[in-house]
Amino acid sequence: GTGANNDLYINQAVVFIEDAIQYRSINHRVDSKSLWLYRWYYSRTCQWILSLTITLILALAFIEKPSSLTVTSDVRYRLPAWNPPCGLTESIELFCFLVFMVDVSVKSYLIGWEEFWKNKWLMAYILTLIVSITDWVVSLSFFCAEDVRIRRILRPFFLLQNSSMMKKTLKSINSTLPEMASVVLLLAVHLSLFTMFAMLLFARTKDGQQEKEWVRYFRNLPDSLTSLLVLLTTANNPDVMIPAYSKNRAYSIFFILFTVLGNLFLMNLLTAIIYNQFRGYLLKSVQSSLFRRRLGIRAAFEVLSSLKETPANAEQSHVSVGALLQVLQKVEMDSRCKQAIMRSLKMCSCDQLSAAQFQKLFEELDKDAIKQHPPSPEYQSRFMQKMQFAFGHPYFGYLGNVVALANIVSICVVLVLDADKQPSERDDFFLGAINCFFILYYVLEMLLKVLAMGLRRYLSYPSNRFDGLLTVILLILEIATFAEYGFPHPGWRPEFVGLLSLWDMVRLVNMLIVFRFLRIIPNMKFMALVVTTLLDLVKNLRAFAGILVVVFYAFAITGIMLFKGAVVPLGNVRAVLYFKEKRDFMALFSHFQADVIFCLLYLLSVNLICRWTKIYFVAWWLISSVIWVNLFVALLLENFIHKWDRRCHREPLSDIEYQRTVELMFRDVLEEPTEEELMDKLHQHPHLQLCR
Repeated sequence: GTGANNDLYINQAVVFIEDAIQYRSINHRVDSKSLWLYRWYYSRTCQWILSLTITLILALAFIEKPSSLTVTSDVRYRLPAWNPPCGLTESIELFCFLVFMVDVSVKSYLIGWEEFWKNKWLMAYILTLIVSITDWVVSLSFFCAEDVRIRRILRPFFLLQNSSMMKKTLKSINSTLPEMASVVLLLAVHLSLFTMFAMLLFARTKDGQQEKEWVRYFRNLPDSLTSLLVLLTTANNPDVMIPAYSKNRAYSIFFILFTVLGNLFLMNLLTAIIYNQFRGYLLKSVQSSLFRRRLGIRAAFEVLSSLKETPANAEQSHVSVGALLQVLQKVEMDSRCKQAIMRSLKMCSCDQLSAAQFQKLFEELDKDAIKQHPPSPEYQSRFMQKMQFAFGHPYFGYLGNVVALANIVSICVVLVLDADKQPSERDDFFLGAINCFFILYYVLEMLLKVLAMGLRRYLSYPSNRFDGLLTVILLILEIATFAEYGFPHPGWRPEFVGLLSLWDMVRLVNMLIVFRFLRIIPNMKFMALVVTTLLDLVKNLRAFAGILVVVFYAFAITGIMLFKGAVVPLGNVRAVLYFKEKRDFMALFSHFQADVIFCLLYLLSVNLICRWTKIYFVAWWLISSVIWVNLFVALLLENFIHKWDRRCHREPLSDIEYQRTVELMFRDVLEEPTEEELMDKLHQHPHLQLCR
């Protein structure tokens, strides 16, 4: 009936607008049952369950055998780790697999059979689930005794496929690989040529001094290649050249030429090429997102124009204001945007909206989120007004920064004077006294600012919240110190009483005081610009962080399977692998936490390449240090340069904060899609039949 069709059109418009808000594709089923299922799937509850499931299955690596549940990772002192019984982690995995099966089933149904065969990610999702479940069954059949578990390496895929931004990032990286491969090939040629020169230059002779270079670094082709590869990362510089340099200074020319050509030219050339190829990544991504938003809004307009209550117009379609109000009541969107659109509709004198007017209404989604600070309290007393003026003035904040700097300087002086003293010789009277004085000033400063600005206005500034929180913590610690050890007096000794010694308490207070000094950043214009750029990068480039987690996880699991048990206490059993300094006995690849925290982070700067693990470590170095770090540098430069160029165009007012996202950063350079492009895309929709 007409009523049922109108309800369907309303629900379709609701979903299309929600797709536009979230930058989602509109190519999904649009019948009544599918729309209900679609909204249920993208509800906060379902997405939270899916995210929790992905986190849960990734976290299993910390408790699976070999477990990371030990206090120390030193194999000499570590007690046997608790390993879960067979079936515990497997039961959790089964639950996660069931959730993923529901997820892939719903996704496949919603996009339709024809679209499913075009979606490589969904097909890979199903294949990953099949392999994982098969491996899970095999694991149970062996009573969890097998060492190789393929499904553990595949787990990061569940995180990858759940993020559209990660998929876009991988696609951009894939398009950049051919250019990167040419420079990597040039690096390989450079490395090979200098390896041959080195083997000829430092060949074995009767000269004992030159033979040291041959024995240590250039004994054979693999050792020579490895030595120069590590030199390319500067990790073994200058160790690799010391024996030869000790014999003849002229040998340094070889190493200087290798370092200059490799590090200063080729590595920086690689960074330049990656930046050049990848610098448009953000802009292209945001342009695509803008097109999705405009397409979703236009699709909502087209279905609403099909309502029976809308008068037909041969030349141009219209949407009634009443129909749009019905849609807005059902749409889940930011209350600020919804109220702004409602106000615009009330101010509109017409009953019908054209496509341009309809699109203009939803441009509110593209605007900056503005946070206006509450007003200061109005005091009637003349004295209070003067107090408010004095302690609300920026100069009072500058005075606080000077006092904080004086506190830092005094702590440095005391630390320098007491650097060589034994704990029993230290007198903490002076440090305790100055800390007491400065903390009292910080508390007084906070109270006076609250008096001048009002509590709500004071808390509306992030810098004040940061400052106030640290001040309260410092006050609590100082009170606890006085309660435990009394007031500072000459001969104040760090004797152990209660939970922490006096010295521990004083150190903790001083660390917080040093951390509190970061309050000066908002008052320094260019420093604040750098910090906000970094914060924007952290907030808006989660896709890169996600892919980095995927790479870390996959390499960590692979390392555990390949090199498990390779490091053992040297005092008990002969070690297969060990560090350059024998005092280090960290259990390399013995469990997941050690693998991620130590090995891969350590190797991200390339400080270790062992004889039996060269291929693994070189692959990790290429992916992390050569490719991934350069990609991150490219994005950091693009973000910073764009923000730097905009710094003079608009300065935030004193009472207003503009909360920007990556989409809003590039809003002024984006191209609006034409009506022909939008309509052409809508006519290609696999499940939506338009009236025109």
